[in-house]
Amino acid sequence: MAVRIAGVTIPNEKRVEIALTYIFGIGKVTSGIVLKSAKVDLNTRVKDLKEDDVNKLRTIIEKNYKVEGDLKREVVGNIKRLKEIGSYRGLRHQRGLPTRGQRTKTNSRSVRGNVRRTMGSGKTAAAQKT
Repeated sequence: MAVRIAGVTIPNEKRVEIALTYIFGIGKVTSGIVLKSAKVDLNTRVKDLKEDDVNKLRTIIEKNYKVEGDLKREVVGNIKRLKEIGSYRGLRHQRGLPTRGQRTKTNSRSVRGNVRRTMGSGKTAAAQKT
């Protein structure tokens, strides 16, 4: 039986604590809190959960946490707002650069789009033949 919570199919073979982290917006700490409030053991496998346990988890997550689509929409809205007001962070988002103060001189090459290629020696092909 496949368990679906918040529109996400949770893997059967994993422990419930880890399986809940497949839902966007729920990490390991939050999953522990949810399981404690639902009185479900952390080490239980998803396939061993009872139907009423699954329903408890589903209701707790839906009532108390913003997950999946709603959370993604909120994040996109926040980024859009930063761009519209012209803040520094908004400009960094527009340009595709790091927004949290990381250095860009040596790191974040792939983010900036210029991935380094390994070059041969500096000689041209014609000069090597002679």
